[in-house]
Amino acid sequence: MALTTNKAISNWIDEMAAMTQPDQIVWIDGSDAQIEALRAQACSTGELEKLNQELLPDCYLHRTAVNDVARVEDRTFICCRKQEDAGPTNNWMDPQEMYAKLKALYTGAMKGRTMYVIPYSMGVVGSPFAKYGIELTDSIYVVLNMCIMTRVGAAVAQVMGDDFVKGLHAKANLDPENRYIVHFPEDNTIMSVNSGYGGNVLLGKKCFALRIASYLGRNQGWMAEHMLILGIQNPAGEVRYLAAAFPSACGKTNLAMLIPPEHYRKAGWKVWCVGDDIAWIRVGEDGRLWAMNPENGFFGVAPGTNEKSNPNALATTRRGTIFTNVVHNLDNNTVWWEGLDKNPPANAVDWKGNPWNGQTSTEKGAHPNSRFTAPAKNCPCISPEFENPKGVPLSAIVFGGRRAKTAPLVYQSLDWDHGVFVGSIMASETTAAAAGAVGVVRRDPMAMLPFCGYNMGDYWQHWLDMGTKVDADQLPKIFNVNWFRTDDEGHFIWPGFGDNLRVLEWIMKRCFNEVEADETPLGYEPRPEDLDLEGSGVDVDTVRDLLSVDKDLWLQDVDAIRAFYAKFGDKLPKKLAQELDALESRLKQ
Repeated sequence: MALTTNKAISNWIDEMAAMTQPDQIVWIDGSDAQIEALRAQACSTGELEKLNQELLPDCYLHRTAVNDVARVEDRTFICCRKQEDAGPTNNWMDPQEMYAKLKALYTGAMKGRTMYVIPYSMGVVGSPFAKYGIELTDSIYVVLNMCIMTRVGAAVAQVMGDDFVKGLHAKANLDPENRYIVHFPEDNTIMSVNSGYGGNVLLGKKCFALRIASYLGRNQGWMAEHMLILGIQNPAGEVRYLAAAFPSACGKTNLAMLIPPEHYRKAGWKVWCVGDDIAWIRVGEDGRLWAMNPENGFFGVAPGTNEKSNPNALATTRRGTIFTNVVHNLDNNTVWWEGLDKNPPANAVDWKGNPWNGQTSTEKGAHPNSRFTAPAKNCPCISPEFENPKGVPLSAIVFGGRRAKTAPLVYQSLDWDHGVFVGSIMASETTAAAAGAVGVVRRDPMAMLPFCGYNMGDYWQHWLDMGTKVDADQLPKIFNVNWFRTDDEGHFIWPGFGDNLRVLEWIMKRCFNEVEADETPLGYEPRPEDLDLEGSGVDVDTVRDLLSVDKDLWLQDVDAIRAFYAKFGDKLPKKLAQELDALESRLKQ
């Protein structure tokens, strides 16, 4: 039965049902009983497999179609009335043309199936940050994932007005040639068809929380960013917060759940995870920028997650988790993936559903982009502020990428505008989370290139404008980090993982004027002796090398940035062009 009498909602659902023609419509109330019944139903059809309930209580395994394993950027569209509003980095089609194309694909797509109606909240229900949506789907997998990733159910339906975000998902026949993930920002609408993979079908995630929300944020004076949120508690008991943006495979989840090095732990340092992927940022009542994680769970990459790289993430997956496209260990009915440990199971099923012997097979057992969907509350280091409707105040914003030679370990921008420039020139080397070649340098400003719901030039201007809404002394300071500098043999020089706290400590001290810095052509850098290196295995000379600026390499980068900026034509904020010229002249001095 319907959870709301709101006419705008019921009219829209009726219209979508008339097009997709499901056999029945079921509202999701988020209750344990309903979720349990849906799990049982999915297990009966083979959509899910129930795992060992003693070792992994309430955990399940799912496999997607072999042609449907990652976000498909070439099939993802922003459909606004004017093409220039989508910008050069988004795929665009005229909204009416796209609606017609989608209507043909959706018509009758749910015949013989159930349409599930999921009322969900991005953020704590009733929070000043919260935004609400409804996803219609014919996939139990989607329902169960949305119940982990967002706040779902009757309480949401009660507070939802007419301005909810409309989301329609149909698996149809999983045809990759007719797979579309489409956003209509001017209509508050998301449509996804012919996919069953999380990033394309959990419409609260990248689709709403970034693409639609970035458009809403620009119009309403706030920001939706592809950022983790972290609280760092020092031995005095103060907790200071930062938000950080990294492209995929740059250690974002690891940083979000960082475990301090032993010598820091003994001194009383703690790190609190507020969010691992998305931050909504707005000006708080006190005039500072506050950030909130709109999600309720983690959608993490499984391969490489282990006791050393990210023990907190691993612990998070031990209850109430859905694993997608990993290895099924038949001996104990648990899961395995590459990088979990050095004991691949011999009696197993790979991500494609085929028998697999990890002792002898040359093929990988888990897909490189295999996933876990886990409740945030499971995380051992989840912040006490996770459910705070006001969010947390930001002292720092950190940008990062994966650069072998150019970017130093850490530098601070000269001011807010220069910090926006630093974010706009972010670049990294590609990985398996995005389809395409691996190891190519790819510009990914603010880690938002695939997720910005409008023209990136306008997006940068929105960042610059946000800097004018807050007193300069209240603005978060902006930094860039690079954990991935390599030596001539290609080995990483910085140990990374928990040792990154050594850099974050310096960043927080800079935000509170507790440490000096050296000025370089890029910005302010630590004095090597100001980083606490005790127990790191790294000496001051190595840090000096990690902080070095190769002016010739940077001048080459200036040319590459100029070429990238040229894509945006007159939408490029003049301020960013000036910052680039200023960087070039500092490098040449």
